[in-house]
Amino acid sequence: MGILEKIQDIELEISRTQKNKATEYHLGLLKGKLARYRAELLEGSVTKSKAGEGFDVSKSGYGRAVLIGFPSVGKSTLLSKVTKTESAAAAYAFTTLVAVPGVMDIEGAQIQLLDLPGIIEGAASGRGRGRQVVAVAKTADLVVVRVRNHFSSRYRALTLANLLLPQMMLDVTKGDEQRQQLEHELEEIGIRLNRTPPDLVFKPKTAGGITINSTVPLTRTDERTIRGILQSYKMHNADVMIREDVSTDDVIDAILGNRKYVPCLYVYNKIDSISLEEVDRLARQPYTVVISCELDLNLDVLKKRMWQAMGFNRIYTKKRGEAPDLGDPLVIKTDATMDAICDSIHKNIRHKFKYAIVWGKSSKFAPQPQKVGLTHRCAQDDVISIVTKV
Repeated sequence: MGILEKIQDIELEISRTQKNKATEYHLGLLKGKLARYRAELLEGSVTKSKAGEGFDVSKSGYGRAVLIGFPSVGKSTLLSKVTKTESAAAAYAFTTLVAVPGVMDIEGAQIQLLDLPGIIEGAASGRGRGRQVVAVAKTADLVVVRVRNHFSSRYRALTLANLLLPQMMLDVTKGDEQRQQLEHELEEIGIRLNRTPPDLVFKPKTAGGITINSTVPLTRTDERTIRGILQSYKMHNADVMIREDVSTDDVIDAILGNRKYVPCLYVYNKIDSISLEEVDRLARQPYTVVISCELDLNLDVLKKRMWQAMGFNRIYTKKRGEAPDLGDPLVIKTDATMDAICDSIHKNIRHKFKYAIVWGKSSKFAPQPQKVGLTHRCAQDDVISIVTKV
């Protein structure tokens, strides 16, 4: 029996098994086995693929966002609108056959936007070019998804735009079904959208069995299930520290260690074709932006949301005795310390760092400046002046 057949058998057994306290342990073992087979399937596809079959492109700019969706949902149109890149667009499926890169300017920073070929149901199992598409999505800072909603056939709308950020493109005429299918394909390939890694640590040891310590009550799994999953992965001696109420799936993800946690935006296009009430309903959904490529509506809002989702800040540098250089911002992560900022400017600055002067929101004495050290975190539009040792 091949891996695909084994996966199908396990999925069928999981679907037939009623979920309750008595079956929780059995389901946990099945999920662990399923995740292992899926990982083997993906690794096998990589080793067997021929040279030149992939279509990954070199990263450029401060971050990468990818457009993901089913064929003919408008990804190429969005790419052409927000970048200066022309990607083939037509009223038939699979117009885009390779990854088409473009560069967009957001808050003075260059962000790479990739238009990926449309994926089809079953992509994670090898149908179409789905594996290459979702593999490239793992290199993104943001995912943008495009979907269809259940309106009349004349209503077409939904685009979605990924620091690794994936963007999901959806077609409005097929509703939440496409959104769920795309999320499922990305989940199967190991991409977790709009989630953070579970606060769960495994420390292998040479003897002593499995020790599980938890700082919170476990309501979505139990110690017996965790032990069974660990043993199914041949981990018989380990210390486990759990600091949040994790699920069985979280435990499996932590064991495998190859999951990618990325932000995702769902962008609905052609809002000019639907009622104001429906636009309002869509706009209130989490991680959602409503736009119209044809009328250029809300494209600036989309760029702003992408910037926020990718977790960037823009700061400016200033030499002593001179005005700040507002034409050349420095782009950093929102949680970056002055230590990381120094490294991004030049690798030797941190070793010569004496102190820095900061003007802006992060200064405790704003609007007056503050003298700070390497552990200080800057805010959006701060101005910094770094003083080094002689």
